[in-house]
Amino acid sequence: MKISAFEIRVGNLVEYNGKLWRVHKKQHVKPGKGGAFIQVEMKDINSGTKLNERFRSEDKIEKAHVEARSMQYLYQDGSGHVFMDNESYEQMTLSDDDLEAQMGYLLPDTEVQINFYNEQPLGIELPANVVLEVTETEPKVKGQTAASSGKPAKLETGLTVTVPTFISTGDRIKVNTETGQYMERA
Repeated sequence: MKISAFEIRVGNLVEYNGKLWRVHKKQHVKPGKGGAFIQVEMKDINSGTKLNERFRSEDKIEKAHVEARSMQYLYQDGSGHVFMDNESYEQMTLSDDDLEAQMGYLLPDTEVQINFYNEQPLGIELPANVVLEVTETEPKVKGQTAASSGKPAKLETGLTVTVPTFISTGDRIKVNTETGQYMERA
């Protein structure tokens, strides 16, 4: 299935130059002159090599034909992360390498989609945003204005994001899983 370059999401699997790639980073770029484009960092599923590629808005990319199964994240053990199929209740384990940057958004009971290509699990697609609790951040300072740029906050999964100064330890916040940015209080 061909999709527009602007429809690519982090975690998607695409077929490009005869290989299967997982999208790791995506950035919209609007230069002063010329048309806008998407800068995409992809990793080859088989060899692990990385590729940075630019796609214009009119470019079409072949999205890999994968079987997406709805699964629930259960827990992390010594060999990896355990997921349960919502229909058959079978459990499977994915390694840390398979999840890489997505581990910071996983809490037990999180619903995800795991993509299978020829019955091999290739990785997960997270929900668009997740709600996480702030476990560590600087206390707010009285009189600090709202124009401040923010402060770092460590979340319950170990992920660190920049939050507004009014957020304090114990608050639950919504985080965008594609950009890793604070969205709002939950």
